[in-house]
Amino acid sequence: MQRDKADYGLDAPTVVRNLFLWGVGLLLLGCVTYIFFQHPQWLQMAISILFLFSAILCFAEAFYMIWGSRVGKYRERERLINLVGLQGDEKVLDVGCGRGLVLNAVAARLTTGTAVGIDIWNRHDQSGNDPEVTRRNAEIEGVTDLVEIIDGDARVIPFSDNHFDVVLSSLAIHNIPTERERAQALAEILRVVKPKGRIAILDFQYTKDYAAFFEQSGVRNVQVIGPHWLLFPPVRIVVGQKKG
Repeated sequence: MQRDKADYGLDAPTVVRNLFLWGVGLLLLGCVTYIFFQHPQWLQMAISILFLFSAILCFAEAFYMIWGSRVGKYRERERLINLVGLQGDEKVLDVGCGRGLVLNAVAARLTTGTAVGIDIWNRHDQSGNDPEVTRRNAEIEGVTDLVEIIDGDARVIPFSDNHFDVVLSSLAIHNIPTERERAQALAEILRVVKPKGRIAILDFQYTKDYAAFFEQSGVRNVQVIGPHWLLFPPVRIVVGQKKG
Protein backbone atom coordinates (compact mmCIF):
# COMPACT_ATOMS: atom_id res chain seq x y z
CA MET A 1 0.00 0.00 0.00
CA GLN A 2 1.43 3.38 -1.05
CA ARG A 3 1.97 5.83 1.78
CA ASP A 4 0.38 9.28 1.52
CA LYS A 5 2.81 12.10 0.84
CA ALA A 6 2.67 15.40 2.66
CA ASP A 7 1.67 18.31 0.41
CA TYR A 8 3.20 21.68 1.25
CA GLY A 9 1.36 23.63 -1.41
CA LEU A 10 2.21 26.26 -3.99
CA ASP A 11 3.70 29.49 -2.65
CA ALA A 12 2.23 32.79 -3.88
CA PRO A 13 -0.41 31.10 -6.09
CA THR A 14 -1.93 34.44 -7.13
CA VAL A 15 1.45 35.66 -8.42
CA VAL A 16 1.97 32.43 -10.39
CA ARG A 17 -1.52 32.68 -11.90
CA ASN A 18 -0.99 36.32 -12.86
CA LEU A 19 2.35 35.53 -14.51
CA PHE A 20 0.66 32.90 -16.68
CA LEU A 21 -2.15 35.33 -17.58
CA TRP A 22 0.34 38.05 -18.48
CA GLY A 23 2.26 35.55 -20.57
CA VAL A 24 -0.84 34.52 -22.51
CA GLY A 25 -1.87 38.15 -23.01
CA LEU A 26 1.56 39.20 -24.26
CA LEU A 27 1.73 36.19 -26.58
CA LEU A 28 -1.63 37.13 -28.09
CA LEU A 29 -0.54 40.74 -28.50
CA GLY A 30 2.57 39.54 -30.31
CA CYS A 31 0.49 37.45 -32.71
CA VAL A 32 -1.97 40.29 -33.34
CA THR A 33 0.88 42.72 -33.99
CA TYR A 34 2.57 40.32 -36.40
CA ILE A 35 -0.65 39.65 -38.36
CA PHE A 36 -2.32 43.07 -38.46
CA PHE A 37 0.43 45.67 -38.03
CA GLN A 38 1.83 45.52 -41.55
CA HIS A 39 4.17 48.48 -41.98
CA PRO A 40 6.87 49.43 -41.56
CA GLN A 41 7.99 45.79 -41.47
CA TRP A 42 11.00 46.33 -39.19
CA LEU A 43 8.77 47.92 -36.56
CA GLN A 44 6.24 45.11 -36.89
CA MET A 45 8.94 42.52 -36.27
CA ALA A 46 10.52 44.45 -33.41
CA ILE A 47 7.24 44.87 -31.52
CA SER A 48 6.23 41.24 -32.13
CA ILE A 49 9.58 39.98 -30.86
CA LEU A 50 9.35 42.25 -27.81
CA PHE A 51 5.91 40.85 -26.93
CA LEU A 52 7.11 37.28 -27.52
CA PHE A 53 10.21 37.76 -25.35
CA SER A 54 8.11 39.31 -22.57
CA ALA A 55 5.66 36.39 -22.72
CA ILE A 56 8.50 33.85 -22.49
CA LEU A 57 9.91 35.76 -19.50
CA CYS A 58 6.53 35.61 -17.69
CA PHE A 59 6.16 31.89 -18.37
CA ALA A 60 9.75 31.25 -17.26
CA GLU A 61 9.22 33.11 -13.97
CA ALA A 62 5.97 31.20 -13.33
CA PHE A 63 7.62 27.82 -13.92
CA TYR A 64 10.63 28.89 -11.81
CA MET A 65 8.26 29.69 -8.92
CA ILE A 66 6.47 26.34 -9.33
CA TRP A 67 9.82 24.51 -9.33
CA GLY A 68 10.81 26.44 -6.22
CA SER A 69 7.61 25.34 -4.46
CA ARG A 70 8.07 21.71 -5.46
CA VAL A 71 11.86 21.33 -5.16
CA GLY A 72 13.80 24.44 -4.15
CA LYS A 73 12.01 25.26 -0.91
CA TYR A 74 12.78 21.82 0.53
CA ARG A 75 16.49 22.46 0.09
CA GLU A 76 16.23 25.97 1.51
CA ARG A 77 14.30 24.57 4.46
CA GLU A 78 17.22 22.29 5.31
CA ARG A 79 19.66 25.18 5.02
CA LEU A 80 17.50 27.28 7.37
CA ILE A 81 17.20 24.57 10.03
CA ASN A 82 20.87 23.63 9.84
CA LEU A 83 21.82 27.20 10.73
CA VAL A 84 20.27 26.97 14.22
CA GLY A 85 22.03 23.74 15.20
CA LEU A 86 19.20 21.83 16.89
CA GLN A 87 20.16 19.37 19.63
CA GLY A 88 16.74 17.71 19.93
CA ASP A 89 15.46 19.04 23.25
CA GLU A 90 14.52 22.57 22.18
CA LYS A 91 11.19 24.31 22.19
CA VAL A 92 10.96 25.79 18.68
CA LEU A 93 8.51 28.34 17.23
CA ASP A 94 7.77 28.55 13.51
CA VAL A 95 6.22 31.96 12.76
CA GLY A 96 3.90 31.72 9.75
CA CYS A 97 4.14 27.94 9.57
CA GLY A 98 1.69 27.52 6.68
CA ARG A 99 1.21 23.89 5.76
CA GLY A 100 4.13 22.82 7.96
CA LEU A 101 7.13 22.60 5.64
CA VAL A 102 9.60 23.92 8.23
CA LEU A 103 7.55 22.94 11.28
CA ASN A 104 7.47 19.24 10.49
CA ALA A 105 11.12 19.08 9.45
CA VAL A 106 12.06 20.69 12.77
CA ALA A 107 9.87 18.20 14.67
CA ALA A 108 11.59 15.31 12.88
CA ARG A 109 14.90 16.46 14.38
CA LEU A 110 13.56 16.68 17.94
CA THR A 111 13.55 14.00 20.63
CA THR A 112 12.18 15.58 23.80
CA GLY A 113 11.52 19.03 22.35
CA THR A 114 8.42 20.60 20.83
CA ALA A 115 7.77 22.39 17.55
CA VAL A 116 5.03 25.04 17.67
CA GLY A 117 3.56 26.62 14.55
CA ILE A 118 1.47 29.78 14.39
CA ASP A 119 -0.29 31.27 11.38
CA ILE A 120 -3.23 33.42 10.30
CA TRP A 121 -3.91 30.95 7.43
CA ASN A 122 -4.01 33.35 4.49
CA ARG A 123 -4.61 31.38 1.28
CA HIS A 124 -3.28 34.21 -0.88
CA ASP A 125 0.16 33.51 0.57
CA GLN A 126 0.03 29.75 0.05
CA SER A 127 -2.47 27.49 -1.67
CA GLY A 128 -4.72 25.50 0.66
CA ASN A 129 -3.32 27.20 3.76
CA ASP A 130 -5.40 25.64 6.53
CA PRO A 131 -4.59 24.31 10.03
CA GLU A 132 -6.28 20.99 9.29
CA VAL A 133 -4.02 20.51 6.28
CA THR A 134 -1.02 21.29 8.48
CA ARG A 135 -2.14 18.74 11.06
CA ARG A 136 -2.64 16.17 8.30
CA ASN A 137 0.86 16.80 6.98
CA ALA A 138 2.27 16.35 10.50
CA GLU A 139 0.40 13.06 10.76
CA ILE A 140 1.76 11.86 7.42
CA GLU A 141 5.29 12.83 8.47
CA GLY A 142 4.86 10.95 11.75
CA VAL A 143 5.56 13.94 14.01
CA THR A 144 2.10 14.66 15.46
CA ASP A 145 3.24 14.08 19.06
CA LEU A 146 6.00 16.67 18.69
CA VAL A 147 3.94 19.40 16.98
CA GLU A 148 1.53 22.02 18.26
CA ILE A 149 -0.43 24.13 15.74
CA ILE A 150 -2.34 27.22 16.83
CA ASP A 151 -3.89 30.38 15.40
CA GLY A 152 -1.51 33.25 15.94
CA ASP A 153 -0.42 36.55 14.43
CA ALA A 154 3.30 37.36 14.21
CA ARG A 155 2.53 40.88 15.40
CA VAL A 156 1.03 39.59 18.66
CA ILE A 157 2.60 36.19 19.34
CA PRO A 158 0.44 34.41 21.95
CA PHE A 159 3.24 33.25 24.23
CA SER A 160 5.01 34.61 27.29
CA ASP A 161 8.42 36.25 27.32
CA ASN A 162 11.52 34.04 26.95
CA HIS A 163 9.44 30.98 26.01
CA PHE A 164 11.33 29.42 23.07
CA ASP A 165 14.87 28.23 22.53
CA VAL A 166 14.66 28.83 18.79
CA VAL A 167 12.39 30.95 16.57
CA LEU A 168 12.25 30.36 12.83
CA SER A 169 10.24 31.94 10.04
CA SER A 170 10.16 31.18 6.32
CA LEU A 171 8.64 33.42 3.66
CA ALA A 172 6.12 34.91 6.06
CA ILE A 173 7.12 38.28 7.50
CA HIS A 174 7.27 40.07 4.13
CA ASN A 175 3.49 39.53 3.90
CA ILE A 176 2.95 41.96 6.80
CA PRO A 177 1.93 45.15 5.01
CA THR A 178 3.78 48.00 6.76
CA GLU A 179 7.28 48.60 8.03
CA ARG A 180 5.97 49.43 11.50
CA GLU A 181 4.04 46.15 11.71
CA ARG A 182 7.00 44.14 10.43
CA ALA A 183 9.13 45.73 13.15
CA GLN A 184 6.41 44.80 15.64
CA ALA A 185 6.62 41.16 14.49
CA LEU A 186 10.41 41.18 14.87
CA ALA A 187 10.06 42.65 18.36
CA GLU A 188 7.62 39.87 19.22
CA ILE A 189 10.06 37.24 17.96
CA LEU A 190 12.77 38.77 20.12
CA ARG A 191 10.42 38.90 23.11
CA VAL A 192 9.44 35.21 23.04
CA VAL A 193 12.90 33.78 22.41
CA LYS A 194 14.97 32.93 25.50
CA PRO A 195 18.23 34.68 26.36
CA LYS A 196 20.95 33.13 24.15
CA GLY A 197 18.15 31.68 21.98
CA ARG A 198 18.66 31.48 18.22
CA ILE A 199 16.70 33.26 15.52
CA ALA A 200 16.64 32.49 11.78
CA ILE A 201 14.37 34.18 9.23
CA LEU A 202 14.23 33.24 5.55
CA ASP A 203 12.68 35.78 3.19
CA PHE A 204 13.07 37.45 -0.19
CA GLN A 205 12.26 41.01 0.91
CA TYR A 206 13.28 43.32 3.76
CA THR A 207 16.06 41.07 5.06
CA LYS A 208 18.44 44.02 5.50
CA ASP A 209 15.73 45.72 7.56
CA TYR A 210 15.37 42.60 9.72
CA ALA A 211 19.12 42.50 10.31
CA ALA A 212 19.26 46.21 11.14
CA PHE A 213 16.40 45.86 13.63
CA PHE A 214 18.08 42.95 15.39
CA GLU A 215 21.44 44.72 15.53
CA GLN A 216 19.80 47.83 17.02
CA SER A 217 18.06 45.57 19.56
CA GLY A 218 21.34 44.09 20.78
CA VAL A 219 21.07 40.70 19.07
CA ARG A 220 24.47 39.06 18.76
CA ASN A 221 26.17 37.61 15.68
CA VAL A 222 23.61 38.98 13.22
CA GLN A 223 24.30 37.82 9.68
CA VAL A 224 22.49 38.00 6.35
CA ILE A 225 23.27 34.82 4.40
CA GLY A 226 22.60 34.65 0.68
CA PRO A 227 21.21 35.29 -1.84
CA HIS A 228 20.15 31.73 -2.63
CA TRP A 229 18.62 31.05 -6.03
CA LEU A 230 16.74 27.81 -5.36
CA LEU A 231 13.63 29.97 -4.97
CA PHE A 232 12.37 32.84 -7.08
CA PRO A 233 12.68 35.61 -6.16
CA PRO A 234 16.00 34.62 -4.52
CA VAL A 235 16.02 34.44 -0.73
CA ARG A 236 18.32 35.40 2.12
CA ILE A 237 18.47 34.14 5.70
CA VAL A 238 18.90 36.47 8.68
CA VAL A 239 20.38 34.75 11.73
CA GLY A 240 21.26 35.95 15.21
CA GLN A 241 21.36 35.09 18.90
CA LYS A 242 19.54 36.96 21.65
CA LYS A 243 21.92 38.31 24.23
CA GLY A 244 22.05 36.42 27.52
